[in-house]
Amino acid sequence: MDMQKKRVLFVSQEISPYLSESKISDLGRTVPQGIMEKGKDIRIFMPKFGCINERRNQLHEVIRLSGMNMILDNLDYPLIIKVASLQPVRMQVYFIENEDYFPKKTFMHELDGDFFDFHDERAIFFCRGVLETVKKLGWAPDVVHCGGWMTALVPLYLKKAFADDPIFSNTKIVYSVFEQEIGGELSADMSRKAIVQGVEEADVAIISEPKINNLHKIAIDFADAVISGSENIDPEIEKYIIESGKSSLNYHSDEDCTDAFDALYDELLEEEVVLS
Repeated sequence: MDMQKKRVLFVSQEISPYLSESKISDLGRTVPQGIMEKGKDIRIFMPKFGCINERRNQLHEVIRLSGMNMILDNLDYPLIIKVASLQPVRMQVYFIENEDYFPKKTFMHELDGDFFDFHDERAIFFCRGVLETVKKLGWAPDVVHCGGWMTALVPLYLKKAFADDPIFSNTKIVYSVFEQEIGGELSADMSRKAIVQGVEEADVAIISEPKINNLHKIAIDFADAVISGSENIDPEIEKYIIESGKSSLNYHSDEDCTDAFDALYDELLEEEVVLS
């Protein structure tokens, strides 16, 4: 292996302290730091949910990365990139922002408590937005580690839409499955809206019924390795992971997970060296 630092891109649905504590947000905070301390170069992305306090968390726009637009379901949406630094370790977190998809003061529900009816589009926008931004950064990740159902389309887009992009040509993909509830119905149009150049109908057929388990399944289909991020995940998904034949890690406690994840990344990267 060459001596250049290996690069790990973390794409997380939630990271504390920007959002209240959950299994995903805690791991989204601690694992990147642990991996950085093991000598890897990292970047972290999450959605800029409207409930995140920009002043308190000192977010500012990255002008050189913002200014892109994304067409989704025939409409044009501006892609704004903001950044903040996690103290005291000075880890930078990049935020994907759009006021249509992440309205002020909200997280997963409207201010009146109703379930957002565009969760499918915000997931698509976020996943595509991360990869377009990383491409614009010119930062080629060796490993992309996704966590949370909102990141589930990243593996598909990496393997299909960005298959010929030199930035991602040697990238290995890891997906962490968490026990999550969506709390409402996703749009039945999600599979159609997810199609972009390089992605075909057959690739997204599994999310024509866009249940959370099917989002996990599409991520598993296109990932190189899968991690059980929660102690109890749906037996249907456990079975799907086993049948996929992918490298996988069982649930690890918070204290042990950084070592286990780092070893998994190295294993995937060693395979790459052997194959080449």
